[in-house]
Amino acid sequence: MTYNSLFTVLTDESLVDETLDHAMAAATEHDAHLDVLCLGVDRSQSGYYYAGASAIVLQETIARAQEESEAIEAKARKVLGGSALRWGVEVGVSQLADLGRHVAARARFSDMVILPQPYAEGRGAELEPVTESALFEGRTPVLVAPKGGTPVPRPARIMLGWNESSEALGAVRAALPLLKRADVVHVVVIDPPSHGPNRSDPGGLLSQYLARHGIKVEIDVLSKTLPRVSDVLLRHAGDMDADMVVMGAYGHSRFREAIFGGATRYMLEQANLPVFMAH
Repeated sequence: MTYNSLFTVLTDESLVDETLDHAMAAATEHDAHLDVLCLGVDRSQSGYYYAGASAIVLQETIARAQEESEAIEAKARKVLGGSALRWGVEVGVSQLADLGRHVAARARFSDMVILPQPYAEGRGAELEPVTESALFEGRTPVLVAPKGGTPVPRPARIMLGWNESSEALGAVRAALPLLKRADVVHVVVIDPPSHGPNRSDPGGLLSQYLARHGIKVEIDVLSKTLPRVSDVLLRHAGDMDADMVVMGAYGHSRFREAIFGGATRYMLEQANLPVFMAH
């Protein structure tokens, strides 16, 4: 398995350079085609237009989003035009409430999506649904680039959060091209169950699976000494000087198609290194 088709979404002109740095580095590493969707987002509340707003107001907000998408496109083409990559750019406009549909429709036909960290100071409200829709609706693995982080197209030390869930196993399979290139993969198990078939060898079957792919594996069994599992994972990532975290993405249904669960959201808020997630 390789990543032949990569995808990214640009919704903020100020994030074009940062996001494309990571996406282009990944495309170069995997000799992949990079598709870029430049979206102008109408961030008004969808119900606003049905409370008596005039057609002129609607036209103005859509026109503003159109101008935004054109500015993003121009900047993206300027950055991409100086590379030797195979790439394509698509431009569109969407209301915030309908954003996920557009992203998921394109993400599902890619091997990996590269996106900016959705939670940080100055980040737009649209970044969260973009990430969610790629993962939960598009069913595509997402590489989340940390704010201000340097691209790591070939991570040497990868930390893999393992809890025997189907989400975690899906992330492992989706990340195999990255895991195979790494010098070492640390399978991190936090408070393994005291009962069950794997109690005497936590992470053993997974390490065997990875070893058969030629991956060097180490198993780290940790105690939950901090309030959140994500706290423990991030502290251990720092201790082992990890280049990337691989983990399953968890969510639950509410009024939207999916909303990040607590552990996933906290990881995306606090991580200062690339996080590879799959659902």
